[in-house]
Amino acid sequence: MSKSLSQDRNRPPPPALARALLALQMQQFEDAEKLASQVLKSDRGNTLAAEILGRALLAQNRLDEAIVHLTKFARRTDEPSIETLLAGMLAAVGRQDEALDHLRRAVARRPHYIPAFVELALQLRKSGQLDEAMTVTESGLTVEPQSADLQLALGYALAERNERVPAQAVFAKVHAAEPTHHDALMALAAAVIWDGDYGRAADLYRRALAIKPLDDTRIRLGKCLLELRQREEAEALFRTAAHGSSKLAAPSVIAMVSASHGRIFLQPSSALDFLRARNN
Repeated sequence: MSKSLSQDRNRPPPPALARALLALQMQQFEDAEKLASQVLKSDRGNTLAAEILGRALLAQNRLDEAIVHLTKFARRTDEPSIETLLAGMLAAVGRQDEALDHLRRAVARRPHYIPAFVELALQLRKSGQLDEAMTVTESGLTVEPQSADLQLALGYALAERNERVPAQAVFAKVHAAEPTHHDALMALAAAVIWDGDYGRAADLYRRALAIKPLDDTRIRLGKCLLELRQREEAEALFRTAAHGSSKLAAPSVIAMVSASHGRIFLQPSSALDFLRARNN
C-alpha cells in the first residue's frame, strides 16, 4: 500500500491541514480524523485532507469506512494518489480486480505519480502476473530512473521470477545509493541469505531495526542469529516480538523451532510457554 502523502512540498499546507498532518505523523489518529474532516467540510476537493482522513481511519482499523470515504472522493476527482491509496485498501479486503483497475487508471494519469507504479507492480506480483509487473516497473523507471522504490520493485519482480543474481544486484545498488533506506536494507538482507551469508544479513537487519524497530525485523534477525549459533540473543528477540503482539507469537515460535540450530519442542504450546515464561 502506498506510503507517501501527495503533499506539494513547495507550498506548506494551511494551518488546519498542517495540524491534521502532524496528528497523523504523531499517531494521534482520532485528532487527525477530526481535523481532516473539518478541512473537507469547507474544501471538498482537498486531496491531502482526503488522504489523511483515509489513513487515519485505516490506522483505527476502520477499513470499510476508509474505503467508502476514498471511493466517494475518487469519483469526484482524478487524483492518482487517492486511487493508489484506495487500491491498496481494496486489495487488502480481497477486491483485487477493482484494485488493479484503479491502479491502471492511476499510472495513466499525467503528470506521472510514481507510487502508483510501485503499488501496481506489487499487486500484480501478488496476483502472479509477474511479466506485467516487470513491464509496469520498467515503464515507471523510464519516467524516474533514480526512484529507489521502483528499483526495489524491479528487484522483487526479478526475485519472484527466481532471477536471484540480478535481483540481489538491484538491491545492492539501491543500498549503496541510500545506505539508510529501510526497505533496501530488508530486501538486501533477505537476498544475501540466499547465499547463506547470515552474518551480513544479521548486520543489515540490525541497521534496519535501528531505523524502524519493527517486531517482524526482530524475528528475521533472530533467525539469522540462530544460524550463527547466537541463541541467547536470538531468543531474546523472539520473546520481545511475541510479547509486543499476540499475532507474532506463532511466527516467533516457528522461527525459533525451524532454524537448523533452533530449539526442539514436543508441542507448540510448550514453545509458547517458553517464550512467555521468560517475559514474566
